[in-house]
Amino acid sequence: MWYSVCLELNLMYRNFFKRSIDLLFSFLLLIIIFPIFLVIVIILVFYYKGNPFFTQKRPGKNEKIFRLFKLKSMIDKVDENGLMLPDSERITSMGKFIRKTSIDEIPQLFNVLKGDMSFIGPRPLLVSYLEYYIDREKIRHSVRPGITGLAQVSGRNNLKLPERLELDVQYVENLSFVNDCKIVFKTIQNVLSAKDITVITASKTLKDYRQESMGLKSSTKNIE
Repeated sequence: MWYSVCLELNLMYRNFFKRSIDLLFSFLLLIIIFPIFLVIVIILVFYYKGNPFFTQKRPGKNEKIFRLFKLKSMIDKVDENGLMLPDSERITSMGKFIRKTSIDEIPQLFNVLKGDMSFIGPRPLLVSYLEYYIDREKIRHSVRPGITGLAQVSGRNNLKLPERLELDVQYVENLSFVNDCKIVFKTIQNVLSAKDITVITASKTLKDYRQESMGLKSSTKNIE
């Protein structure tokens, strides 16, 4: 009996209450932090001498493409051939700070308010990854992507990409209010302690991992 009740409650949370909580808290947080956020944006406008925002298309729930918002942490610096330089050569001292403190994620509250994202869920990855997901990994797109998630509190950028994808699937399979609360508290602990935060990551792409599994040569590249 209790098992059936728990299943019903989890279903209600997943289908209704989770989105209601996202909507309420994203609205309240934006009101509370807006003055501070505005000051940060103004500082970055002068620091970068222009647009302080980074936007990029990412796949969301049911692989629907949306535009992700973040605060800019890099400059658009290119080499003599017009090619973008590696992240390590483009990230600024200000960018390192806002990444380390996760301030760069604040604009994603607008994504949550719009319904593109949730507070908790698998992180939205690159659109180019869609064609390389195996069937099990596609489960991660059955829910809204999150600002933080199980993979982020279990090692964040220190985990290999396939490990993060597996944790994303495990999150979806065990989605519940209790588990979301655990992730929220763990996220707060990690942000305050700067634990598992890597400012620059030289990660292989999902294509690289798939090529390795087939015995093909892979290349390592920096990912925003």
